[in-house]
Formats: sequence, C-alpha cells, structure tokens
Amino acid sequence: MQKITLLAAGLSLGLSALAQVKPSAELSTVWVADQGDGTYKNPVLHADYSDPDVCRVGADFYMTASSFDAIPGLPILHSKDLVNWSLIGHALRRQPPFDHFSKTQHGNGVWAPAIRFHQNEFYLYYPDPDFGIYLTKAKNPAGPWSEPVLVEAGKGLIDPCPLWDDDGQVYLVHGWAGSRAGIKSVLTVKKLNTTGTKVRDEGVLVYDGHVLDPTVEGPKFYKRNGYYYIFAPAGGVSTGWQLVLRSKNVYGPYDRRVVMDQGKSPINGPHQGAWVTTPPVKGRSEDWFIHFQDKEAYGRIVHLQPMQWVNDWPVIGLDADKDGKGEPVLTHRKPNVGKTYPQATPPESDEFNQLTLGRQWQWQANPQGIWHMLQPEGFLRLYSYQAPAEARNLWSVPNVLLQKFPAETFQVTTKLTFTPNAKLDNEKAGLVVMGLRYASLYLKSQKQEMELVSAVCEKAADNQPESEKRITSLKAGQPVYLRLQVRPGARCQFSYSLDGTQYQKAGAEFQAEVGRWIGAKMGLFCTRTAQINDSGYADVDWFRVEPLP
Repeated sequence: MQKITLLAAGLSLGLSALAQVKPSAELSTVWVADQGDGTYKNPVLHADYSDPDVCRVGADFYMTASSFDAIPGLPILHSKDLVNWSLIGHALRRQPPFDHFSKTQHGNGVWAPAIRFHQNEFYLYYPDPDFGIYLTKAKNPAGPWSEPVLVEAGKGLIDPCPLWDDDGQVYLVHGWAGSRAGIKSVLTVKKLNTTGTKVRDEGVLVYDGHVLDPTVEGPKFYKRNGYYYIFAPAGGVSTGWQLVLRSKNVYGPYDRRVVMDQGKSPINGPHQGAWVTTPPVKGRSEDWFIHFQDKEAYGRIVHLQPMQWVNDWPVIGLDADKDGKGEPVLTHRKPNVGKTYPQATPPESDEFNQLTLGRQWQWQANPQGIWHMLQPEGFLRLYSYQAPAEARNLWSVPNVLLQKFPAETFQVTTKLTFTPNAKLDNEKAGLVVMGLRYASLYLKSQKQEMELVSAVCEKAADNQPESEKRITSLKAGQPVYLRLQVRPGARCQFSYSLDGTQYQKAGAEFQAEVGRWIGAKMGLFCTRTAQINDSGYADVDWFRVEPLP
C-alpha cells in the first residue's frame, strides 16, 4: 500500500457550506473542454489562469492562479472532475500594501501561489516579489478569506509552497526572482512555525539549476513513499520543461529528472502546475497533472495531463517510447471520479442583472466604491474617474474593468449609453483590448457634441499617448452598440451600431498583445482628465461573449 502525503488527498471537509458551492449557471458558447462523450480536449481552460495550483478535498478540486495587480485577486475555481471548472470567488478583495496597490502595478503583486488544505482550513500562500511571502486562510474556499499575513518579508522571494511532514515539522520551498534578489535558478527550503504563519530560519539552498535547468522556479512540495518531491518548471515559460526533484531528505541532495517536455506535440513550454489524485473508485485512484501553456496574447492557458508513477518517478503526459519523459496530450478520456458531472465553465457574459459584478471582472488596482454601481433595473453604471496626472493612456488608469480572453475566437458586444457631465470635456467611456499596446472604441465628450473615437496606443507601457481617429458624432444619451471580434492569432476588429443590427467597422484590424506577465484582456472604462465636484457616467446594459458569426 503506497503511502501518500498529499495535502487534501482523501480528506473530507465536512462543511455544509461546501455543498452549497454551485457551478456557474451559464455555460460558455466559445470554449468547453468537456466533449460530452467521456473525453476532454486541452486546454481545459482557454484563459489566462497562469501558474495554476490545485488541491483536492474529498471529492472536490480547488484551483488558484497568479493575478498580479488585478483585483479581486487570487481566483478560486472549483471542479468535480478536473475538466469542468467554475469560478467560485477570489481570496483577495484588496491587495496589500493597500496604498501601493491603489495605483496600477503591472507585472507586480501576486505571483505563483500554492493552495493546500490542512486541519480543516484552506491555506493559500502567495508571493509578492517586492514585499515577501503572504498567507491567507479560509474555512470555505468560496470565502471569506482572512486578511493576508506576511510570513516572510523580503525582495525576490517567489513561488512558495508548504509541506506538513509526518513528524509535525512544517516546511516551505520557494524560488528567487533575479530582478529583485540578484539571483535566480535556485530553490530554497525553510522551516515554518507550527501554524505556518512565520518562517523560522534562513533556509537551505537545495537545488541549483544554472547548468541544467536555468530559470527553475514555481516549486511544488509533496511527499510520497518516503520521498520528498519538488515539482518545478525550468527553461522559461514558453520554451521550458517539467522538472521533478526527489530525495529521502528534505534538504537533499535531490536527484533530478525531466518528466515532461513539448516533444513532438504543438504544446510549447508545458510546465508549472500541480499533481493531484482523484478520489478512489473501487479502491483505485488516478494521478493527474495541471499545468499551463504560454499562448502569447491569450495568456497562460490551463492543460490537464494524465500521470503515472514508474519506480517512484512521475511520468506526465504520453510517454510513447517509455523513456520516463512524457509529452502533452491534446485529447484524452476524462478522469475517473466515479460519476459524470455537468459541463461547467467560468463566467464570461454579464447581463448586469445582479447587484454584484460577475466574478470574471477585475480592476487594474485596488478599487474604490465610487467607480461603479449595479442598478436594480439591470445595468452597470460606470462613473468617470479622474485619470492620474501622469497617465497619458489607459495603462496607468486604475478604474479599467477587465476580463480574460476566453477562447481562440469569439465576439463581444456591449450596449452602452453615455451621459457626460456638461461641465467637463474629454470624458471617455467605451470598450478596450488591453496589453502592452492596446486598442479601444469609445465615446468622447466635447463642448458641442459627443464623438465616437477609435484609438490605438502602440506603446502603452512606455506611457506614450494614443492615436485617435474620429468615427462619427453622436447625441448625448444616445445608446450605441460596441463590438469586438477576435479571430485566430488574436486579431481584433472593432465595430459599432446605432440600432443593434447593422454594424460598421471602426478602425483597422488590431493585433492584440500580451500585458506584463499576462495575456491580453478586454473590458470597459469610463475616465476623465479634469477634477470637479461631480462626474458623468456610462450605463452598460449588458456585455455578451458569443461565437463569431
């Protein structure tokens, strides 16, 4: 009988609250991984849930991912079968230090987190490369989560993962960000106190990947059959491989093996994720591995791979030549969890008929309560908010409301009515595709009229101004339909309509681009450049994601 010390493996939460966690009622029309015939296709999430980590609690799986400066942060997803995932909440309502993250901090904030279940609580460790390693906890994964506590302060501490050992000791493995620490490609193991809230020592460097495994990072800690295992990606996000280290001693020395790489598959850089086991069915569990693939403008999308153990080494994916190193699969039978569960996907469209935003939405900084209001009549009101004085484009504007690209191809349409403040000029409200460069289609107030404007910002991250093109004039309060079509390769085309039926192209085709460590995002904004004692507002009736016609 194998001994497996997997946090959350085989445990039962015993909370009635978990039974009340329901999947999203709205199934995506643009990407569903479950093929309905007992098989699935990769990616299981065609969206930028980067650096995923997963734990199992009884018959339930929970995933989290990096969120950087987007708020709410630290998404929590739930699944019964590792294929169908629902977004049930976020662990971070606001990101500390609160004043620091009141401004956009692209690429900073939450890097690769780890989620574990211990003594009837969820532990979520996450790194901020500028401030240190934090811990937040919850009894119910849907929340509420505790205010983050700083487990270890310092620069360059990244990608932590805990391990509760058989003898009561608690350890933490983490990597190093060269941009802050001045060194990378090494992994450190440290002791934690018994509550997991504080680091107790300076730690031991247990692996140096400079020669064989440059940029080794994102470690995940497990114990099985008396071996300590560190699963870690190496070689870079778009070109790397999945590494596993093994030792009988927590501090090593560790043996090394590459257990998955791209091979002959089209899945580049397959690595960084989580090993999980399924609940036993007729006394037998299965091993699976969740990881990401860097798909440029679409972000780091999530794949599921079969896994097996051979001579106490994991083999991930398809190992046709039996050399111990697998490659990713594109389709496979679903995990055997004893039942067939309904298809589920994270939310995308939003009718704004609830008094809270859909869970798919995130701001570019810690939000303020005056940015938006959900109206009982069934629409979202966005109030114009003054852009920071130094902002020459939307890159540095905190009140931009965004969500991830959900598929390779899709169409977004939103109905918007803009009521600018008569005392202000240059209030703007519209639809945007954000990245290091971005494009948008928006309404802009002027003294005598309101314009519909197509804009492109080629060097947004360098704080360069937009290039604007006037499309037409509109009356204040006139509803307008704004549309974005995304074609293969993240090629984007904006259009507009005044009747919701006939659409006219607005601007040239735009190539979406990544953000800082993230994929491109799409969403809404309402801004102004001047400060008076009131604002205009945009009423958004709905935001709908559909297949391309």
